[in-house]
Amino acid sequence: MLLMAYVEDEGDQMSSTWYLDSGCSNHMSGSKKLFSNMDESFRDNVKLGNNSSLRVMGKGDIRIEVNGVKYCITEVFYVPKLKSNLISLGQLQEKGIVILIQKNSCQIHHPDKGLIIQADMTSNRMFLLKTESAAEKQMCFKSTIEEDTWLWHFRFGHLNFNGLKALQQKNMVKGLPPLQVPSRVCEGCMVGKQHHEPFPKESNWRATRILELVHSDICGPINPISNSNKRYFITFTDDFSRKTWIYFLTEKFEALVVFKKFKASVEKETGVFIRALRTDRGGEFTSNDFVHFCEKNGIHRQLTAAYSPQQNGVAERKNHTIMNMVRSMLARMKVPKKYWPEAVNWSSHILNRCPTHDVKSVTPKEA
Repeated sequence: MLLMAYVEDEGDQMSSTWYLDSGCSNHMSGSKKLFSNMDESFRDNVKLGNNSSLRVMGKGDIRIEVNGVKYCITEVFYVPKLKSNLISLGQLQEKGIVILIQKNSCQIHHPDKGLIIQADMTSNRMFLLKTESAAEKQMCFKSTIEEDTWLWHFRFGHLNFNGLKALQQKNMVKGLPPLQVPSRVCEGCMVGKQHHEPFPKESNWRATRILELVHSDICGPINPISNSNKRYFITFTDDFSRKTWIYFLTEKFEALVVFKKFKASVEKETGVFIRALRTDRGGEFTSNDFVHFCEKNGIHRQLTAAYSPQQNGVAERKNHTIMNMVRSMLARMKVPKKYWPEAVNWSSHILNRCPTHDVKSVTPKEA
């Protein structure tokens, strides 16, 4: 329902005049230019006091300015035939705004900001609000760059400054002014051109005795599943001797159980304790149980950086070498792929008895 549909006004005053109406069902305006954005696909009807109807041809937001403060009126109906701009007090109250009408004035109170708008009553008992359209004051700002060097750096898609100087000094292009290399760094280049430094081919540090450092990694899931329902295998490689031990897993969470078995076996066999363990940041190696077990047994953890398998290169390369050997043997002898654990076991057995670049003159087993 719409009770107050038309108030006689002069000229362009309609665009800057709003009426606070307690009987209006929705915010409404008949001036399309006031809207900062509008959904023109929205359609509805509003009913007048004489039972006639007006067509709603859209809904959007209008920005106004009152006493230098800007406000946004949301969900305003666009009614082309409406001659006045109406603010529905009922719609304001639905959003938590407090309306106080007393002593010939209507006050709008925000729950956090207090009194934000006050409109005095006119001679025809209407509450009139004079505003300025914030939309009409929108301006377009031009971005300028004082230094020609930066301007041409951006225009050439962040080409390096030496390249720009070469273009100008060697007259490779026309119209390029003399340029100087700036002292500060381009933030766009920092974001867009950063890259990994190459990883060293050889480690800067090697263990000097057995079990001083152990590399470990999980390989899998491997398809097909073996006869014993194994889908993964885990390797433990001694950094000093490069000897490798292999265990098979059904799920990754078994890594801690297997590591306890490996630790007990290898320490009993050698009489030496494991001092450090290097792994990636897989959940099986960073669980609370795994961390507490290593702390309890004095094992130093070395966790590689995320997305950097090169830092765990010994274990990664060992998995690669083993799987290459497994695929070659199964293919040559035409053995079903589900027997891959037997091939992995045999690969580990013979690799421990083969020469390696990192251990001179002896095999890993002998070392």
